[in-house]
Amino acid sequence: MLFALTALLLTACSGSDTYRGDWKATDSKGVQLDITFEAKNFILKYKDGKIRDFNYSQNSVKTENFVETYGIKLDDGRRYDIHFPIASDESMGFIVDGGGKIMYTISRDEYKTRDDIYRLD
Repeated sequence: MLFALTALLLTACSGSDTYRGDWKATDSKGVQLDITFEAKNFILKYKDGKIRDFNYSQNSVKTENFVETYGIKLDDGRRYDIHFPIASDESMGFIVDGGGKIMYTISRDEYKTRDDIYRLD
């Protein structure tokens, strides 16, 4: 029983399978980059060759009307949400800072903007 509880706690801090993997991202200024989420770290790869690596832990999961939001906390204390605004569609979403500002628009297939995700057609 203790082993099962310990295993559950260790995996609860790892990133969800929902957002693990490769993403095409666009920041608020239109700069395109690639993001790869792994279990406990993620990597930002910029077109100019710059690479940044961050360690994180997942600290929350919220679901409301099939819309999912995952909270992550970086090792330096910063917090972000990975938000999938379209019910039952986890192929595109946003990375949002603690103040509610969209930092990145993410998609599995192509670089998108906020307007691409919210348009009606």
